Amino acid sequence: MQYHVIVIGSGPGGYVAAIRCAQLGFKTAIVEKYSTLGGTCLNVGCIPSKALLDSTEHFHTAAHTFKEHGIIISEPKVNLPQMILRKADVVKQNVEGIAFLMKKNKIDVHAGIGSFVDKNTIQVMSKEGKATTLTADHIIIATGSKPTPLPFAPFDKKRIISSTEALELNEVPKHLIIVGGGVIGMELGSVYARIGSKVSVVEFLDSLIPTMDGTLGKELMKSAKKLGMDFYLGHKVTAVENKGKEVVLKAEPKTGGTPIELKGDYCLVCVGRRPYTEGLGLEKIGIELDKGKIPVDEHLKTKVDNVFAIGDVIRGAMLAHKAEEEGVYVAEQLAGQKPHVNYLLIPGVVYTWPEVASVGYTEEQLKEQARAYKTGSFPYKALGRARASMDTDGLVKILADKTTDEILGVHIIGARAADMIAAGVVAMEYRASAEDISRMSHAHPTYMEAVKEACLATTAGRPIHM
Repeated sequence: MQYHVIVIGSGPGGYVAAIRCAQLGFKTAIVEKYSTLGGTCLNVGCIPSKALLDSTEHFHTAAHTFKEHGIIISEPKVNLPQMILRKADVVKQNVEGIAFLMKKNKIDVHAGIGSFVDKNTIQVMSKEGKATTLTADHIIIATGSKPTPLPFAPFDKKRIISSTEALELNEVPKHLIIVGGGVIGMELGSVYARIGSKVSVVEFLDSLIPTMDGTLGKELMKSAKKLGMDFYLGHKVTAVENKGKEVVLKAEPKTGGTPIELKGDYCLVCVGRRPYTEGLGLEKIGIELDKGKIPVDEHLKTKVDNVFAIGDVIRGAMLAHKAEEEGVYVAEQLAGQKPHVNYLLIPGVVYTWPEVASVGYTEEQLKEQARAYKTGSFPYKALGRARASMDTDGLVKILADKTTDEILGVHIIGARAADMIAAGVVAMEYRASAEDISRMSHAHPTYMEAVKEACLATTAGRPIHM
């Protein structure tokens, strides 16, 4: 079968690349090893985790704030199997939507493991053992990533689990131990803390969500502690052992001190993800990995001139929307267009409640660059809309160039931060100054007023409502 473009992997990067290629007139095929499309994001990542985050937040709100709102109900109870069932239905709807888009755009879907025969030829091996050969002018690798285990404690999928198993538990853990205080650890930790689990987070670094601005990590910890979560920052895990009905974790402070021992019924390991390239046969076309990742140039081209790679298998943040942008970039480049991706303006989001969102430089990065900057912030508790909804945790922090006032970073923790960050992306894409935003009308009462007030604080130290 001959195509203009073959895409290996149907996650957000892969399926978006395939759709854009088809829209641009290329005969396109997509190869997917699993029985459903959508990759990690739709099947065992972004979408199912958000479904559980929403379900558990509804429960937590009903249990803790309904009465204050004047809503009287009997004590709510958790039906975890129903939560998991609803999550599965959300996933089903989304993956069926991707299958529909493949048909709509006349993209051929080949189920099986795709591997290179040569730079223009892919062999697809189905789970039944049937081999199909495809050829194409261009090939895009979009095979994503998978959870990284601890070297001394591989996933047993029973007590020592990854995020995949954490989305399928059939009981509320009595004590969930989490290794890693990054995005995944904090999201899934909050899921189970809300519905009654004791949650302990062990993190090697000295802050939560360490890739984001330090202020956000500190504020997130304050909110998470209100859920009853415990934190052991600056601790190195030395052992994790499945004892049958419980798991035992041992750790020690990285600067020295008294070791700790935690006992729980599950240990969720969230220490990162690694590119998934097994079985691709990259050696057959002369591609060598660099620290596990596929090297690409500024045009996302590998050392083989017709083979591209995008998403989690290459450098940069492992984010679905980053992969999508790269998929569109490659497709439009093949069509002779001049697309671009501004990696500084790929936002990051943590879907806890309050949500956390960030774009641009962190304050730590600006200090490292010795760049002159100024900062302003505005707390949610001073916001009328936040008081009305009882969502007063959080703040908006703006970083701007000290001389030009150009916005260099927008960092938000608070209700609806995930949606609000888009305004920061737009402002920075058009190189707005903090004063530009502070002089724009923002509807009242809204959460976005906090962005305007933070810009006022940045520009002249004169927020109106604080």
